[in-house]
Amino acid sequence: MLTGDENIVYADMIVQYKVNDPYKFLFNAVNPPDTVKKASEAALREIVGKTTIDEILTLERAAIQDSISVLLTQMIAMYDLGVEIVNVQLQDVEPPAPVANAFKDVASAREDKQKLINEAEGHRNEILPKAEGEAKAVIERANAYKERVVKEAQGEAARFKKILESYAKAKEITRTRLYLETLEEVLAEARKILVDEGAAKATVPYLPLNVEPAPRRGEAK
Repeated sequence: MLTGDENIVYADMIVQYKVNDPYKFLFNAVNPPDTVKKASEAALREIVGKTTIDEILTLERAAIQDSISVLLTQMIAMYDLGVEIVNVQLQDVEPPAPVANAFKDVASAREDKQKLINEAEGHRNEILPKAEGEAKAVIERANAYKERVVKEAQGEAARFKKILESYAKAKEITRTRLYLETLEEVLAEARKILVDEGAAKATVPYLPLNVEPAPRRGEAK
């Protein structure tokens, strides 16, 4: 039969039905089983004729079966044969033999593609939460750093305002205090000793300890 995209397929289908009204089954048609068979073929050809060959051969077979079952049920109800369609099952659906291998390769390629897509999605589902967690941690650290820096800046600004107010009230005293505080901060790590000129006269001179010892008697210098 022809598909919706004008390709040819060979299809086998099993239709199971049961008689739910023996009187209609015996007297409403000359050959009810043959009528069911021909109605099944008609439903199959109609649905396949609206479907592409790729859909028939790959992922849409279950949907095609459901469509055939619905259409066949409607046709049988219209014929009033006294039967009920129980199950419709597509069996072998194959392209013509000369191109069968090519269609199998296409189907295999689609399966490989879907497999890779599923693997990629799995990898994404594994990596994405981890990346989102790391991004959230970085944002939280950045916000904490921002808050700390802002508070430090606000504290420095408040301190500067207080100094400015003190300076406006007593310039000399404030200037001297800042000078002494700066010296205390700078000289705390200095490796020099500052001695007042008056105190230096009463202080034993500092002798460096890394001076070479004097040569002994009889030794050459």
